[in-house]
Amino acid sequence: MKKVTFITAIALIGIGAILLPSFTFKKETKKKYFSTYRSIPKGCVYRTLMGEEPSDSNFSYKTPEKVSYSLTKGLTWIATAQNQDGGWGAGSHSRQDITDPHAVPSDPATTSMVAMALLRSGTTLNTGVYSHQLKRALTYLLNAVETSAASSLNITDQQGTQIQSKLGQNIDVILTSQFLSNILDYTKHDPQLKAQVKKDLNACVAKIQRALDSNGSIQGSGWAGVLQSSFASNALESAEAQGAMVDKNALEKSREFQKNNYDAKTGNINTDMGAGVMLYSVTGSARASAKQARKVEEEVAKAKRDGRLEQNAPVTAENLSQIGYDKDDAMKFSTAYEVYQSAKLRAQSDEVMDGFGSNGGEEFMSYLQTGESMIIGNDNSWTIWYDNISGRMLSIQNDDGSWSGHHCITSPVFCTATCILILSINNDVDKLIELGREK
Repeated sequence: MKKVTFITAIALIGIGAILLPSFTFKKETKKKYFSTYRSIPKGCVYRTLMGEEPSDSNFSYKTPEKVSYSLTKGLTWIATAQNQDGGWGAGSHSRQDITDPHAVPSDPATTSMVAMALLRSGTTLNTGVYSHQLKRALTYLLNAVETSAASSLNITDQQGTQIQSKLGQNIDVILTSQFLSNILDYTKHDPQLKAQVKKDLNACVAKIQRALDSNGSIQGSGWAGVLQSSFASNALESAEAQGAMVDKNALEKSREFQKNNYDAKTGNINTDMGAGVMLYSVTGSARASAKQARKVEEEVAKAKRDGRLEQNAPVTAENLSQIGYDKDDAMKFSTAYEVYQSAKLRAQSDEVMDGFGSNGGEEFMSYLQTGESMIIGNDNSWTIWYDNISGRMLSIQNDDGSWSGHHCITSPVFCTATCILILSINNDVDKLIELGREK
């Protein structure tokens, strides 16, 4: 017994020696790290990775301390980058050399991305390390919506920001709409605030729907306008789930535009509005088709259990017709299934993930789309994607905790927010799965 105890003690000392360097950060950073950790709600990535809770999806990550520490460094950096008006800015396209976050004006698109990153990382309006920053961001965005002209398609008079030039001139209202949908559930403590957020969400939805072109894309496309249109589709989908006044025909048209950019049978990708970059288009296709793909996959599985289909029956238009779909819906939903299954794999190939050849904000936005589409589709293979993408994100983080782009969207604020959203995607698993459930 003594021999076993001695060996165990030696082993523990050895493990401690290995792990200790990971936690030799400054006293202030260490305090911030554990303060952040305590503020994370039950069921999130931190508790799962640290072994305090089982993971429903068998998620495992070899170096969880590094993921947690990486997120904490990123959040600490971005919190200090907030401007006096409560917003964050990316800067202008013409002055991409300016990387000081306080040397550029705030813009709604960047502010929304940061606010969503804070929210996904465990901060709410009442709890968490950065609740004060989140409240100020919400105030800034509500003011932007409410002071914009009702007839305008956007919520800001700013032009030529990095985000507008590369994603599209109406991206601000799109990302703000997404944030307002996300924050709405956290306003229940204040009925007046909840009503205000809901009203402004509807105002954003109306602007997005007016900006919809006949082909389902959003007017004012930038260099990679397909991403603006894709995030518009996401925003309408989230707003619909929150009971906002979404035109179902507009949402369907928006989804169809994204799906039509990818031909599942030939593998051809339409990059006309994606700057010739396959990544930007294919991730939008996967995201737009995820919800419908999940619907038919679940219904085909049920039909097999009920004995209405053979156990090896694939998802095809013919089989969907057999279980009750009309001809048009059978074709539409089987196509969505094919697009999703093919596009999600293509989006993770090295050829596609290289994007423009170097990391920019557009690449980070596309990676985020891939992960969210897989979770919305209730696709268990998202954990493999997460393992791969988290390693990629950690390897390119700057020493100060930020991330930067090396082409087009270079803003460290915008890129850091997007990378935090990617690394903390586990926190929103339940919400994303619910979003993907057909009502």
